[in-house]
Amino acid sequence: MNVAVLCEFSGTVRDAFIRRGHNAVSYDLLPSEAPGPHIQGDVRDKDLAWADLVIAHPTCTRLCNSGVVWLHRRNLWAQMRDAALFFKWCLDLPNEMVGVENPIMHKYAVEIVGRRQDQVIQPWMFGHGETKATCLWLRRLPKLTPTNIVEGREQRLHKLPPSPTRWAERSRTYQGIAEAMAEQWGSLEAEK
Repeated sequence: MNVAVLCEFSGTVRDAFIRRGHNAVSYDLLPSEAPGPHIQGDVRDKDLAWADLVIAHPTCTRLCNSGVVWLHRRNLWAQMRDAALFFKWCLDLPNEMVGVENPIMHKYAVEIVGRRQDQVIQPWMFGHGETKATCLWLRRLPKLTPTNIVEGREQRLHKLPPSPTRWAERSRTYQGIAEAMAEQWGSLEAEK
């Protein structure tokens, strides 16, 4: 299967698919942290027609419930609108199968995107003892089935202290979730 992973600088999801024999490429404005097929630049300028499956991780800073207060305090409405339109662009890509990941979205972004998520998953459902509600908007993809439910759940990422790299740590896809995507979605057949 041909897989394009958008807005991913870590290579986590890309590499999970590659390990299972798929042709996967990550795209991001940043360089990849891990060696592997990666295209740096604005994904809207790239040809994605080659991909059977697109998995997108658009930035959530202006879209998620946890940041809605800043829209009012700092008048970030234009940034929110741009982020929501980019999210919708990802969701509406013409590729066969599309999955878009983000935290729980506030109502203003939902109005622009046009719908709420199809599924909410947690890292503890995939082998990590942490909580972090992760939403999936799916098109022609099944919901992910938990692979390894664990105890000892904590909000580690929520408690990270402020730092210049906090956003990067909070945005990484958990390895167990990436593996579940590659195993479950990678086994699907694209219509030819």
